[in-house]
Amino acid sequence: MATCEHLSHSDDPAARTPEGCEECLADGGRWVHLRRCLECGHIGCCDSSPAKHATAHFHATTHPVMQSYEPGETWRWCFVDSRMG
Repeated sequence: MATCEHLSHSDDPAARTPEGCEECLADGGRWVHLRRCLECGHIGCCDSSPAKHATAHFHATTHPVMQSYEPGETWRWCFVDSRMG
């Protein structure tokens, strides 16, 4: 099986809002788990959260890879290829 090009070339930017989901913090929303965009450092909430800001960030920007922003988790997800790394 071929390796996902996006996962192998993803960056490691600093979190823009390390205290939580950028949009939820701005509008008073809540989140379940956090995800960090590996292109720009956007912190968004997961698809189990009411607003699903991490997925919305991908659709708005086409930044392909996010990583779990939960303590002890290092997995990454490519939206383009639907692959975990």
